[in-house]
Amino acid sequence: MSGITDILKSVAPALATALGGPLAGMAATFLAGKLGLPQASVEAVSAAVAGMSGADLVRMKELDVQFQTHMADNGIALDLAQIGTNTEEAKSADRFVAGWRPFIGWVCGAGMAYAAIVLPVMEFVATVGFSYAGDFPKVDWAILGQVLLGILGLGGMRTYEKTRNGK
Repeated sequence: MSGITDILKSVAPALATALGGPLAGMAATFLAGKLGLPQASVEAVSAAVAGMSGADLVRMKELDVQFQTHMADNGIALDLAQIGTNTEEAKSADRFVAGWRPFIGWVCGAGMAYAAIVLPVMEFVATVGFSYAGDFPKVDWAILGQVLLGILGLGGMRTYEKTRNGK
């Protein structure tokens, strides 16, 4: 399988990546349909790729471009669906529907304000002014940071997308 993957990586990098990752099923279905395979599995696609000639590999490069277009079209459709969901949530009069995103934002903002501003000031004043040597409640940055970065859209995947696509 690794030899086939190497061939695909050189000819059709998007398809090779998809076949080896979490989108393997979608990529296999896409390729099986384009190659006329009776079975849409990674194994069937791998067997078909193993017996390809030079002309077939050129066709595979064309399929790679089509697959990238297919993925982009689906990504755009998913983004539009999410925008529609967000719009409907925002229009709702129900506080549990329209208010959960702002609530999470305020909770994360309060947690960050406490951890980055209030806690250091309290520790300084208590230590210097009152000779207090006890502990103050700490915020778990592992959880808070993940949620806060996700809300702000600064997670690794979004940052990667913005640097690659400029959008």
